[in-house]
Amino acid sequence: MAGLTGLARSLGRQKMIWPILAIVVLFLFNLMVIPDFFRMEWKDGHLFGNLIDILKNGSPLIIIAIGMTLVIAKEGIDISVGSVLAISGAIAVFMLDGYPLWLVILAGVGAGLICGLWNGMLVAIIGIQPMVATLILLTIGRGIAQLITGGQVLTTSDKAYQFIGKGHLLGLPFPLFIAMGVFLIVYLFKTRTAFGLFLEAAGGNKTASSYAGIRPKVIFMTAYTITGVCAGIAGIIISANVASADANNAGLWIELDAILAVVIGGTSMRGGRFYLGGTIFGALFIQSLTTTIYSLGVEPSSILLVKAVVVIVVCLIQSDIFRQSFKLAKKKVAAQ
Repeated sequence: MAGLTGLARSLGRQKMIWPILAIVVLFLFNLMVIPDFFRMEWKDGHLFGNLIDILKNGSPLIIIAIGMTLVIAKEGIDISVGSVLAISGAIAVFMLDGYPLWLVILAGVGAGLICGLWNGMLVAIIGIQPMVATLILLTIGRGIAQLITGGQVLTTSDKAYQFIGKGHLLGLPFPLFIAMGVFLIVYLFKTRTAFGLFLEAAGGNKTASSYAGIRPKVIFMTAYTITGVCAGIAGIIISANVASADANNAGLWIELDAILAVVIGGTSMRGGRFYLGGTIFGALFIQSLTTTIYSLGVEPSSILLVKAVVVIVVCLIQSDIFRQSFKLAKKKVAAQ
């Protein structure tokens, strides 16, 4: 019994175990309430089903959450990623009429890079608080996207471009492979270079890292730039999936889901150590929760409320302080 208790405590200290446990509990709920939730079928050379939809629709969220992890690790935040996503998708679809696909993709990702540099400059060089700095682009970003699209929903029939968002490779959604590629690149950048160590040091204590010879401004600029690139990639995927660019609704509120995915994945909003693997499972939990809510037929007006309640419960269970307080309260009740 003591060994099992020690194992449970050890697992409880592992940041990644909580989002994984949340996904398991959610899937068990689906197994009991929605038996068809796990049904999959092979058709036209690829798989169909709710689990496949989670991987496909969750790929843009995973990509943005990866970038969000980096800025949160430096005790920052980026609430403009949804607007950057809309700008990227608008530019890409707008340029499809007359430009080669590789240039369209480069322009969309490049727009995200420029937006990331802009946010990084405001935060790292000018010294504006991250929430306020990224609020600027959150506010004007969709206006920029509307200028690009002329206030209309641009559509495209380019099959090669649509493949990026709704194509399949080896029977699985192509966006999943893009998300895996982004994760691998950022993970290698974190582990094979000094960037990850410097980011954790600068995020944990900016002043001390400066005395240690680290240049926090460069690290912060890099983090925001990567986040912008991630938002640009997600914008291309989403616009390719729906074969259109909607400046008003593309990526709406995705920044909130990305922040939740990072926090559920174990990365603290206070900066310091960050967990890319935990972020992946956090994003998958958020997307699984969204898919479950739709499968239950919940009214669209109540979806945000249901998600909020579930996420609050998960975050409370994940909190060491909450668990300790719960144990103390339980002991007091037992003593009485």
